[in-house]
Amino acid sequence: MKNRLTVFLFVLLSALFVLAACGEEANEEASSNGDAGGASEETTTREVTHALGTTTIEGKPQRVVTLYQGATDTILEFGVTPVGVVESWVQAPMYDYIKEDLSDAAFVGQETQPNLEEISALEPDLIIASQIRHEEIYEQLSQIAPTIVNETIYDFKETTALIGEALDEKEKADSLLADWETRVGDFQEKVSSVENWPMSAAVLNYREDHARIYVTGFAGSILTELGFEAPKDLQGDDLEIVKLTDKESIPQMNADIFFQFMEDTPAVQKTFEEWSAHPLYQNLDAARNNQVYKVDEVAWNMAGGLQAAHMMLDDIYEHFEIEQ
Repeated sequence: MKNRLTVFLFVLLSALFVLAACGEEANEEASSNGDAGGASEETTTREVTHALGTTTIEGKPQRVVTLYQGATDTILEFGVTPVGVVESWVQAPMYDYIKEDLSDAAFVGQETQPNLEEISALEPDLIIASQIRHEEIYEQLSQIAPTIVNETIYDFKETTALIGEALDEKEKADSLLADWETRVGDFQEKVSSVENWPMSAAVLNYREDHARIYVTGFAGSILTELGFEAPKDLQGDDLEIVKLTDKESIPQMNADIFFQFMEDTPAVQKTFEEWSAHPLYQNLDAARNNQVYKVDEVAWNMAGGLQAAHMMLDDIYEHFEIEQ
């Protein structure tokens, strides 16, 4: 009898020990899972340095307002539709190539004069601006939402990198820029076999009362990256835009190839016809060799983003009849 009692007590104590051990493991597992869940819900905070300072951004912004054309174009490449955008320069209120993508976005004024009340009403958690346009209202924008600022409105690479950092999507930004570099390399390799390469190029724009040469800026910078040289009389000059107010200045346009755009209005067409009929124009290398091409002003000048850069490169492939 005594032996049976001893065995019974031993079995009981063993069972209690096993149950206690299981309970402890269960508590540890629950605690571990709870910690993991808490970690996954933590909000990441990062400091983004930009043209006008450093901005603290928490988490991944969901309600973004873009205040210049290049930012509006580029942020769509990240799969993000901004809640607010500024109106386009032409094809208002938004360029045809991204109009459908922005059908749900609100318009918050012009790039040069955004409406602060309308921006605030959208309750954004990120505003993307440019120093050249919005430096004077930066403090006001920052009071509405965290605001990051690109130095220019045409450097689509800087815009891409800045958006990637702000959205906590650096890998995506790097991938987008790598895709661009691949295309540039492909063009450079294939165009090297074209006769008379490298060529000088001039981006020309005709207005009602004058003409312009875009030496750098959006289109000029891309042409330089592709391997084109600046207009022959402007090489070595640190210029962005050259404004030609009289026909005696036409020789400054001289280049092997012209890419030109203009508004389709009677006054502008009259200027173009008068200038292009002038003997000084007829003596330019591009004119003499029939290397004058009309291009889309949105892709080449107005939009200023990553998508527009690819559209511009598509045009250049086509002009040189190079297979992509």
